[in-house]
Amino acid sequence: MKNINNYLSKVLDVPLEKVNLCSLHYEVKKIHKNQFLLQYGEICRYIYFVEKGLLKMYSIDKNGKEHIIQFAPESWLISDRSSLYFNEKSIYYIEAVEDSEVLLLHPDFINKLIGEFPNSLEKSDILLQKHIKSLQDRINSLLGETAEERYMKFIKMYPDLLMRVPQWMIASYLGITPESLSRVRKELARKNFVPDSK
Repeated sequence: MKNINNYLSKVLDVPLEKVNLCSLHYEVKKIHKNQFLLQYGEICRYIYFVEKGLLKMYSIDKNGKEHIIQFAPESWLISDRSSLYFNEKSIYYIEAVEDSEVLLLHPDFINKLIGEFPNSLEKSDILLQKHIKSLQDRINSLLGETAEERYMKFIKMYPDLLMRVPQWMIASYLGITPESLSRVRKELARKNFVPDSK
């Protein structure tokens, strides 16, 4: 469990010699491409940590159009927090974009870490504030930025996904049509912009 161990030690400040003990607090699940971890109308029971692979969270509107809220590649967390913490039926789907290995973290996972490793409290709080900031930035981006600006932010946030997801998924995340995304990419190519896909 290389990625979760790195995440716990480097991000949440769990002592390296104690990292393996954290495995008592999560379950490991392997899922295939297109398999769901959460579907509309279900109650979300876990926070999902991506050890290997790629997930996406999305909603489907009344016209059947998919709106991707978030991608979660390796070492990312993903969950429907409203459903998880308020026991509400989810309006989202969480689905594997690739064959994936996912860790199922119970809602009190962080609290247990803090109880055992108090230094994790500050790091956990910083993570929460960063998550809220990211959501605010995303709302502002969708409301007020151009398609090109949104695409550039996507590349910065998910630098390794350009070669892993189809163009229509990127367009869905950006809130534009695949045709519009194609125009944006052509215009950037004309400006001699080459994204770093490493």
